[in-house]
Amino acid sequence: MSDWLRFLTEVSWFLEPGQPVTVGEPLPWIRGPVDGLPQLSRLFATATCTPVTVANHTYELLAWGEPDERYGWLGHPPRKVDDAVAPIHNRFWQACGGIVERFGEPSTWWTNQDEVLTAAAAEVCPVEALADYAWIWQDQGLQVPDVEEYYVVAIEANGNLTLAHRRDGRLLLFAPDHAFGGVTPLAGCPPYSLLTIDAAPDLTSWIEVCAAAWQDR
Repeated sequence: MSDWLRFLTEVSWFLEPGQPVTVGEPLPWIRGPVDGLPQLSRLFATATCTPVTVANHTYELLAWGEPDERYGWLGHPPRKVDDAVAPIHNRFWQACGGIVERFGEPSTWWTNQDEVLTAAAAEVCPVEALADYAWIWQDQGLQVPDVEEYYVVAIEANGNLTLAHRRDGRLLLFAPDHAFGGVTPLAGCPPYSLLTIDAAPDLTSWIEVCAAAWQDR
């Protein structure tokens, strides 16, 4: 079974009826390492990349594993540098434009996310998202923190957001609906609001922790 057919078997909701699909030839990874992300680079080095076009939208299916136990993710092709995102995010985009679906995945901070490191996620306004939940802070007599310098790097299916600082990549998790371990409320914030991730305080460590879990799957 090809990686694409395995993907469709496990992510059966991705294609809508009648959508035109073009699947290219699977090829080994040729883009080389990503500066500053050694774990991700090692993961990419062993990937098989299949170009896919669905209804005029271009994707790349990256997959790993033995023939009878493949796993991987569907993402966008590389993107151009954008001053609105953190420097390490731009280096990630030189290799991959972000992740939209996964199959056979390990449990990571990317699990259950609809968008991971995509341009679509980066366009979401975190200030507006927090304003909609201002009552979480107001009920505790607190003020909503200023996240003007942050942007969205991941959108969970239930609406939780992962935020990164545009300059230094500091990471925050906005999770009014969560059951996560390994997180700590940001100073001045209630438990179910803005959190830091203990093992991944910034965007670099967040990507590397997740990439390492994919390698060890």
